[in-house]
Amino acid sequence: MAVIRPFNAVRPTRDKVSLIASRSYQSYTPAEREARLDHNPYSFLHIVNPGYKYQKVINGEERFELVRNRYQEFKEDGIFIKDKVPSLYIYKIIDRDFQEFTGIIGASSAEDYQNNIIKKHEDTIEYRETLFKDYLKTVGFNAEPVLLTYEENETISSIMKKVMASRAEYEFTTTYRDTHYLWPITGTQEIDTIVKEFEQMPELYIADGHHRSASSVLLNQDMSSSKDSNVKESYKYFMSYYISEENLKIHQFNRLVKDLNGLSKEEFLIKLDMVFRIENRGTQQYRPSKKHHFSMYLDGHFYSLYLRKRYRNFSNPLEALDTQILYDILLNPILGIEDVRNDKRLSYIHGKNDLVDVKYAVDAKEFEVGFGMLPITMEELKSIADNNLTMPPKSTYIEPKLRSGICIYEF
Repeated sequence: MAVIRPFNAVRPTRDKVSLIASRSYQSYTPAEREARLDHNPYSFLHIVNPGYKYQKVINGEERFELVRNRYQEFKEDGIFIKDKVPSLYIYKIIDRDFQEFTGIIGASSAEDYQNNIIKKHEDTIEYRETLFKDYLKTVGFNAEPVLLTYEENETISSIMKKVMASRAEYEFTTTYRDTHYLWPITGTQEIDTIVKEFEQMPELYIADGHHRSASSVLLNQDMSSSKDSNVKESYKYFMSYYISEENLKIHQFNRLVKDLNGLSKEEFLIKLDMVFRIENRGTQQYRPSKKHHFSMYLDGHFYSLYLRKRYRNFSNPLEALDTQILYDILLNPILGIEDVRNDKRLSYIHGKNDLVDVKYAVDAKEFEVGFGMLPITMEELKSIADNNLTMPPKSTYIEPKLRSGICIYEF
């Protein structure tokens, strides 16, 4: 039984939302961040980067305290206002490529995560969980929802269509040409129906936000001893964006490696020939069309790599995953990469631009070789989670990417 819970969101006033909404802090270049902080006093970046006011980089507990101060200042100045009634929120994005994503923002249960109703497919790093837990405890809010996915539900879809037939509370377009819409769902009948539909779902899957969800669960455990029943109740939940599986877009992460592990080009190709059928495609860009087929760019040439059939005896869903195959067959034994999370020789780049970015990086001599593959499917992601397995890092690049500051969940 999955939980979705309405809550009183803290939201920007309609006239300020386009100025406040921001992408994740790490997605901006330093120049982009500086321009927004210099010229837009309402950007949510001022909250998450409070040291900019003093032209100083501030870290640790001091930064957390200042984030809380900036957030409270936005509330005191009437830029953020808390909704008077608990609501769910339909959030729709149409991106510059005219892809459309629509889901519901609500509160998820930490208990669902602990009971494996909310299922994960990636490992989390303990120190990052603890760091973000401490951050949440100090600032007192969620600003970035966890992305949860569920099987398409006609009843929920029909309610969303009915609500979206009215004027959106927010409608704005960013400088990246993405258009964002928000509709609060305030009707008790609609909310009750949505809640009951989710109660019939045996599981939900984390598409993006494993560390955010894990740290929220840690926070709930920390606060479970509180004598204030209202505080204790609020910490049992964290903000999520519920979106149907059919409405997600999964891209691959391509791999780039700085050297051939001491091998010449010819020696490297001979080693690859032991496990792959190889064809030199010349300057023609090769995109894999099947699972267990890979593309490679090396020394100005594209290659197709087909995993030989004798290596296709898989004992579990993880072994059959192309990102795992690339590690087991190539990155580790041939290129000597053991720690795919921390090895400085290995980099990742998402595959939205196909292999153009891979070719550019190799041609610029930043890397020696690049590899591409098909995106992981939703069925593979669910199978990994259902079997309590975890994918290698950077196995999926999932859209939509939501803006921060549009809806905030307070503890």
